[in-house]
Amino acid sequence: MSLLRAAATVSSLTLLSRITGLVRDVMIARAFGASALTDAFWVAFRIPNLLRRLFAEGAFAQAFVPILGQARNEHEAPAVKQLLDRVARTLFLALCVVTLLGVLGAPLVVAAMASGLTGASRASDFEAAVWMTRLMFPYIICMSLVAFASGVLNTWRRFAVPAITPALLNLSMIGASLFLSDFFSRPIYALAAGVMLGGVAQFAVQWWALSRLSLRPQLLGPVGPALQDPLVRRIMRQMLPATLGVSVAQISLLINTNIATWLVAGSVTWLSFADRLMEFPTALVGVALGTVLLPSLTRAHADHDTERYSALLDWGLRLMLLLGLPAAVCMIMLADALVATLFHYGAFSAADVQQTRLAVMAYALGLVGLLSIKILAPGFYAKQDIRSPVKIAIAVLLFTQVLNVFLVPWLAHAGLALAIALGACLNALALLIGLRRKGIYQPAKGWLRFFVQQGLGLAGLAVPLWWAARNVDWLGLQQTPLMRIAALSAVFLVGGLVYFAVLAAAGLRPRHFRRVPSAITVGKTEA
Repeated sequence: MSLLRAAATVSSLTLLSRITGLVRDVMIARAFGASALTDAFWVAFRIPNLLRRLFAEGAFAQAFVPILGQARNEHEAPAVKQLLDRVARTLFLALCVVTLLGVLGAPLVVAAMASGLTGASRASDFEAAVWMTRLMFPYIICMSLVAFASGVLNTWRRFAVPAITPALLNLSMIGASLFLSDFFSRPIYALAAGVMLGGVAQFAVQWWALSRLSLRPQLLGPVGPALQDPLVRRIMRQMLPATLGVSVAQISLLINTNIATWLVAGSVTWLSFADRLMEFPTALVGVALGTVLLPSLTRAHADHDTERYSALLDWGLRLMLLLGLPAAVCMIMLADALVATLFHYGAFSAADVQQTRLAVMAYALGLVGLLSIKILAPGFYAKQDIRSPVKIAIAVLLFTQVLNVFLVPWLAHAGLALAIALGACLNALALLIGLRRKGIYQPAKGWLRFFVQQGLGLAGLAVPLWWAARNVDWLGLQQTPLMRIAALSAVFLVGGLVYFAVLAAAGLRPRHFRRVPSAITVGKTEA
């Protein structure tokens, strides 16, 4: 399977997850609006998500996948299976301990993440956040084991199952909100129950996929041999700096959530819905490319093929810009249309649309930075260099918090989004400079021509978007949702056709991205 086809497979299946996620959020917005209680849910949901990213998608994946790929190349199948057993047991034990501590200490965790809920006037909201946090905390066990399974499946180039299973979480939350709300004293508690059901469903599907490859690990068994295994210890050593690096990003998110709880009620919800829109291009482009690039980069590193290593990064960056820049332009120019079409129903008011729109536009300014990180960071991880991205992440954290000091009093919740966006751009730039200085990445020829071609394409795209933003009353179409959806779809269709038609006229063809360019083309960038 070519890299482009693999990325397209991951992206198309991820699209299903993001669509179901949008349906989920539309239902939440319609039923609950943007209120103190929805803020409490998003705070509670963010806690296990934060730990999931810390243990699973972040530090663990970065440390585990490159070493697993190397072990697969160097050892026989029984030795690889033994490594999987030992890593899974160690991870499972650590997760159980963390989950127990989290359930017992939920009030302290919520107070640390959302101190704005601790006041006497918001005692009911604080209680709700604690209750939902306790219910959802075991979600980290399911999702960390899902990340373990995804790392194995991606290493074996089985990309489809890991890409499609996140949709199960959204479907579970939708089903729970429809059918379980009457069983709880507060209907929104059903969403927390849906999170747990979704976690269990994802775990079951991915474990089944491992079983079909005869790679399902044994979670129960002696932990002593696992802790003495040199490869397990090596993964644990790699996880320490990786955890610090991922923690930096999550600490920034925690601080921003905490600040948002001190702002106007609804601020956390506005940011959460804006973040949901950002997840579309981030997952469809950034995560998809990063997922397929990391195993390929690991293989190129194991083969000491430095030219192909650089060519892989170059291919990823060009494809990311080809798809990421028009997504950013759409989100900035059609923020009103996107938010109104998706969320402006029921309890979600026109004022909520305007506030969410501001966060979307602020986030969109950093979209290319966020996507670039998904391409550039694996350039370090595949070489098992995790310390360099960590140092950059720490500097970016400090930069982001300095920005918050100036932006939040001026722009409120949108200032939090803008600080994250600018921080992402700085992070991506620093990663790029680091890869260049270490000689890991050498830009291939043709970048200047590529920028000119894409600039023309973006100019063509902007024309129909500008017309639609000025001539369509997106809020006024609330009573005719199908017409609003059709209008937005038509604008995107026309814009996409114009964009790719201009690119084609400028000489850019799909064949330029079907395969990684030959390493022979790597050299100095054209002037």
